[in-house]
Amino acid sequence: MTTQYDITILGAGSWGTALAILLAKNGHKVLLWGRNTKKMLAMQKAGENSYFLPGIAFPDTLSVTSDMVLAIKHSDDLLVVVPSHAFRETLLKIKSINNAPQSLSWATKGLEADTSQLLHTVVTEVFGDLPRQAVISGPTFAKEVAMGLPTAVTIAANNQDYAQHLARLLCNETFRPYLSDDIIGLEVGGAAKNVMAIAAGIADGLGFGANTRSALITRALNEIGRLSSRLGGKQKTLMGLSGLGDLLLTCTDNQSRNRRMGLAIGAGKSIEQAQEEIQQVVEGLQTAKLIYNLAGAQQVEMPIVEQVYKVLYQNLPPKKAVHNLLSREYKSE
Repeated sequence: MTTQYDITILGAGSWGTALAILLAKNGHKVLLWGRNTKKMLAMQKAGENSYFLPGIAFPDTLSVTSDMVLAIKHSDDLLVVVPSHAFRETLLKIKSINNAPQSLSWATKGLEADTSQLLHTVVTEVFGDLPRQAVISGPTFAKEVAMGLPTAVTIAANNQDYAQHLARLLCNETFRPYLSDDIIGLEVGGAAKNVMAIAAGIADGLGFGANTRSALITRALNEIGRLSSRLGGKQKTLMGLSGLGDLLLTCTDNQSRNRRMGLAIGAGKSIEQAQEEIQQVVEGLQTAKLIYNLAGAQQVEMPIVEQVYKVLYQNLPPKKAVHNLLSREYKSE
């Protein structure tokens, strides 16, 4: 690589930190922002994110800060990786410092909490029609990316030159980006898979086998595809990394916080007990309600999402939820 870029990542959780490490290893000057001053100082002192990625050292070109003004002014390449519930707030802070950023990308997955909107809609509401915007999504566990294990993602953008720029920033011998123009498809896949992972975890926690898990994942992909299509996404996107790939990863590996939440619920634990054990944000808990509401508003049938919602928010016993799915009227696949 011959060109070094100044890059700011907003969000110092496990995924934001992993991307910061990746970009710094690629030779770029990276500034990682987090809102908790005490934690950012501890990271700076330790030279690692001991909270989420202990033992993985920061490259020399990676710095950290809790100063938002410094972070925004560091570069024109802004990558937002905060949780979805903090997405709009973060964009508004960016706007207060830099009213019209040249470009914006995000690797946040989920929907906006109060509106059930896809995140690109929030971007448009805050900034208007940015000429260069992109979302990064795919089957990624942060620890594996930070360790340099082989990984592939999709970058969907409204400007293919910008998508190629981001791909060049991220690409190395172990990290491969693919390009797309389907922002909607990427966002729907990245959000809905968390709900399906809770469902898969519940099924496994109840002691059901591989047949159940396979059927659930297959039907889950079908549900996600229906919602994506209704919102304007492309079916082929859901057969790629940000659809099937991310769904398989999140539903089948216990690194997934959403799957672990489902496992705990299936084993008879309360949501509160599971959250205490996991000690990190479980995006699927909130997303289940948001997608349930969105599917209802769009008149899209999503029976798995419906049953997960009822387990989480209406105290439906997990075994009853499975019975409800299996007793549905016969239909063509």
